[in-house]
Amino acid sequence: MNIGARIYYEKSTGNIIVNTGQRSGDVIETTVEQDFYSYAVLAERVPETVGVIQLDYGQYAADYAQGGYIARVDMDTLEPLFTYPDPVDPETPQEPRAALSKQVDALVQDNTLLKAQSSALSERADFVEDVIAEMATQVYK
Repeated sequence: MNIGARIYYEKSTGNIIVNTGQRSGDVIETTVEQDFYSYAVLAERVPETVGVIQLDYGQYAADYAQGGYIARVDMDTLEPLFTYPDPVDPETPQEPRAALSKQVDALVQDNTLLKAQSSALSERADFVEDVIAEMATQVYK
C-alpha cells in the first residue's frame, strides 16, 4: 500500500505543524483524528484551528528530489509552498514559493500556447503576402 503525506498547518498563518511524510509497504492509513492522538504537537492544538492537505503518493517527488521542502501553505490557494536551497549559497534562507514542478507545468502550457499563436500568426502573414502578391500581379498586368 502507498500512502501520500498529510500536511497539517495553522489555519491562521499557513505555517506547517506536521508533515507526516509518505509511506509505503506494510502500512495502514490513519484518520485525521488518529493523527491528532498520535502526534503530540497536534494533540496540544484545537482541531478547528488546524488545516490539513492530503497529498497523493509520489506527489511533488521532483520537488523533493531538488532539495525542496514544504515550508508553508498559501492561504489563498491552499497549495503547499516550497523552499529550495540556493545552489550558490545553500545557507541563505529562501522565500517559500509555488512548487517548481507546478511552475514548470505552467511554463510548458504557456510555451504550447505561444507556439500555437506564433504558428497562427505565421500562417496569417503568409496569407497576407500571397494576397499582396496576387494584387500586385493584377495591378501590373
